[in-house]
Amino acid sequence: MSNLLLDAVLIIVVLAIAYYLIKKSAVLVINAILGLIALFCLNYLNVMQWIGLSDLGYSNATIVVSGVGGVPGVLILILLKFFGISI
Repeated sequence: MSNLLLDAVLIIVVLAIAYYLIKKSAVLVINAILGLIALFCLNYLNVMQWIGLSDLGYSNATIVVSGVGGVPGVLILILLKFFGISI
């Protein structure tokens, strides 16, 4: 009987951890998609040229930074471009 109780507790713990990880990963995926959309919109609408700078472009580094960092990553790329540091 104690083995059955221990198994039930372990199953509940594993399901709780899986639920938590899936919930957090969904937020990260949404943030990455929003970052890539923001990068595309900046380049498509030539927003950087409004302030006298060239577009950010689509290099591997900018895609990784905007994908991993999301919208804050794109803002960091804009600040780096503003200060003359291109990635």
